Amino acid sequence: MKRRKGTSDSLLTKAGGELDDRFKLAGPARVLFNKVFPDHWSFLLGEIALFSFILLLLSGTFLALFFEPSMVEVTYHGAYVPLQGVEMSQAYASALDLSFEVRGGLFMRQMHHWSTLLFMASILIHMLRIFFTGAFRAPRETNWMIGILLFWLGFFEGFFGYSLPDDGLSGTGLRIMEGMTVSIPFIGPWASAALFGGQFPGTSVISMLYIIHVFVFPLLLLALITVHIGLVFAQKHTQWPGPGRTEHNVVGFRMFPNYVMKQIGFMLFIWGVLGAMAGLFQINPIWLFGPYEVSVVSSASQPDFYVMYLDGLIRLFPAWELRIPPYFTLPPVFWPGIVGMGLSVVLPLLYPALERRFTKDRGHHNLLQRPRDNAGRTSLGVMVVVFWIIGVISGGNDVFAEKFDISLNAMTWAGRIGLVVLPIIAYYVTYRICLGLQQHDREVLAHGLETGILMRDPNGRFYEVHQPLAEPDEHGHTELEYNGWVVPKKMNRIGALPPADKGFFKSIEEPSEDGRTERRDEIESGKH
Repeated sequence: MKRRKGTSDSLLTKAGGELDDRFKLAGPARVLFNKVFPDHWSFLLGEIALFSFILLLLSGTFLALFFEPSMVEVTYHGAYVPLQGVEMSQAYASALDLSFEVRGGLFMRQMHHWSTLLFMASILIHMLRIFFTGAFRAPRETNWMIGILLFWLGFFEGFFGYSLPDDGLSGTGLRIMEGMTVSIPFIGPWASAALFGGQFPGTSVISMLYIIHVFVFPLLLLALITVHIGLVFAQKHTQWPGPGRTEHNVVGFRMFPNYVMKQIGFMLFIWGVLGAMAGLFQINPIWLFGPYEVSVVSSASQPDFYVMYLDGLIRLFPAWELRIPPYFTLPPVFWPGIVGMGLSVVLPLLYPALERRFTKDRGHHNLLQRPRDNAGRTSLGVMVVVFWIIGVISGGNDVFAEKFDISLNAMTWAGRIGLVVLPIIAYYVTYRICLGLQQHDREVLAHGLETGILMRDPNGRFYEVHQPLAEPDEHGHTELEYNGWVVPKKMNRIGALPPADKGFFKSIEEPSEDGRTERRDEIESGKH
């Protein structure tokens, strides 16, 4: 039977109309598909975290099917010959079986671990981008706080997952966590006993961490990520200053089809890279560490990079013990482990409010700042980064001491002195660099752009020709006419070149006079 032309289209239209009559999907879908996103590479850092988190959920589901979170002692008779006949926990034995006997198990373990490292690294760099560009300012303070909570949830989620195999390396990390827990005044010993089911290592910590790692924290992370993305949609995306860009609009590409197609391709690329790393680069070879024994702690016991900062602070802090008899004793690990980590959580959460209080800036910000334009904030950020790097390096000071034949005591004292001196030097140097770059911008605005053309006047004096700039508009952008040499026709005040010599569509999202959001498409030419 011959189908009448247009029958399938009419059926789809009818079905879509019936769905919209019942669920009212057309309006929200139209708003979602027309959402405008700016196009800049630095905005992809958050997407990297999202895509690696999705892969974490998928690979973690596979691992949960074969892992046995039990500390019951068994005798190993598996495929790994060097450990046959050794007494170990059932958790460690199942992790070995995952690595050597489950088809694809080692690949999935390593993909899960590499995805964790990428997830934490992308969150960290994403937060640095937001900090240095001022993207946390009003009205996005809540999203900044959610990002900080995401990092610390990922911190503990990764540490708990790292501790599940009950190997020699992860057991050392649990021992440090037990020492930090006991150091808390009054409640520390009871909290440790509840966590470990008695005296360390106890019999219940692996099963408890397993429930938190597999169910509790993933749900919290998923909820926070959902709220985070929802706020990005509700508050619009930040963007770099440029022609046609204001504090109340967004210039870029629509979500569908441009943005969605790009993100799908980027997601598949990220997954491909992680898959290649999982297949080619070994990570966390638990069979080399052996089962955990309380009396055995080897050198070169380093956690992942995001935990190593805290480990470095614990190694560097002097053995100062504060006793307040008969009430309590504060051991040395309390100050870097509990107080230091607490400040690392609270201060970033409060920073937007602190900056707003000192700068009196309560305006609505949609345009980003260049780091040089806020020298104080940039210098403070670099100071914190230097402090963090010293902590990470000190977390492996025993490895550096061995490999480079340096005294471990010398490494420790170098870390202590560097932790106090180097951040101050970094603040001062960064501040002066920012002021120098600001002065260079003023010179360009006052005298024009350097052309590299040398001229000689009748008196024999050589001088460089500067191409004058026209008067800047309200956003600081200006025209630069072409004078027959290497100077481009259009250039903004920070030296950014226009697009390639072809036209392209850009979408602009901005509020109209009645408060509604309007979008329009324009063709922007980039001819030089």
